[in-house]
Amino acid sequence: MSLNPAHQVATYLADIPSPTRAQYHLGPIPIRMYAMCILAGILVAVWLGDKRWRARGGKPQEVVDIAIWAVPFGLVGGRLYHVITTSAPYFGKGGDPVKAFYVWQGGLGIWGAIALGAVGAYIGCRRRGASLLSFADAVAPGVVLAQAMGRWGNYFNNELYGGHTSLPWGLKVHVMDTTTQTAVIGPDGKAELVAGGPFHPTFLYESIWCVGVAILLLWADRRFKLGNGRVFALYVAAYTVGRFWIESLRIDDAHHFLGMRLNDWTSIIVFIGAVVGFFWLAKNRPGREDSPYLAAETVESAETAEAAETPENPGEEALTEDALVGAQAGEPEKLVKDSEPTAEETSEESVVIPAQDDAPDAVPTPTGKASES
Repeated sequence: MSLNPAHQVATYLADIPSPTRAQYHLGPIPIRMYAMCILAGILVAVWLGDKRWRARGGKPQEVVDIAIWAVPFGLVGGRLYHVITTSAPYFGKGGDPVKAFYVWQGGLGIWGAIALGAVGAYIGCRRRGASLLSFADAVAPGVVLAQAMGRWGNYFNNELYGGHTSLPWGLKVHVMDTTTQTAVIGPDGKAELVAGGPFHPTFLYESIWCVGVAILLLWADRRFKLGNGRVFALYVAAYTVGRFWIESLRIDDAHHFLGMRLNDWTSIIVFIGAVVGFFWLAKNRPGREDSPYLAAETVESAETAEAAETPENPGEEALTEDALVGAQAGEPEKLVKDSEPTAEETSEESVVIPAQDDAPDAVPTPTGKASES
């Protein structure tokens, strides 16, 4: 029986293939697509973060300096979170602990990346005298866009998909050889598929959701002039909402607690914390900060300038009339001395000739003649 055009389109879309290779070679150099997606996301996050940082009054290229600390911390934190929450392939029965270091095979937990990445960002901000909250607000849209791009690494690795679906955008997934990063070839000479497909492309769901969150952040920040960490809090709250329902679709191995995946519980807790933090900041630190730098830096600069204005080297504002009077009062001898006329001033005064009636009597001299006084 022939299919109608609409059914043919649905059948074609339900057969969206996954890549059969997650790794290519440029000569002897392996190019791993998972790593390329992560790198592309980092570049976008730094570019957008730098643009927003400068718009908030920050210095050019400062985001790059801080990212040098934040990115390595984030990668380590993301890997640690994944290994801890999905420990069976590494420390379970038949697991290989060495593979815990095989980052290119996938496995970066966003919560660990955010947590340790924040520690690295804090170090970088302190070294630059910048406010961590201001920095977080500036980079939040770029960070969630980096997540959107990084999820395509899961597509190349044929991993983190959901359960079976009959929807038109279902995804057929290949059985991958993690050693060669290529699809396993079946007896028929074709790339072997995971049974039970097509599956929910949860990587695609999360990627689209992250793009939507980035748009929300950019709009809300411009519309309401958010500051003091509220953009970042909004990012965390909005992302966790999407992560919760997307996580519930996934069928990969994960720890469960009270019937739910551990990441679902994490999303609930983090969401509550983000919402509370958002409204607390809105009440106690409303509006947007005047400067993205720490207030302590301004105080320190003022103290340094004040210390430099010593009596030997006073500032312009110190040379007031009151200051001069105070200085003279501290040196009374100099004050008296300065009040006495100098010889030059005396010579400039006019000589007063006394009247004739007031002239003194002549003083007799030994010779008997009078001399004029």
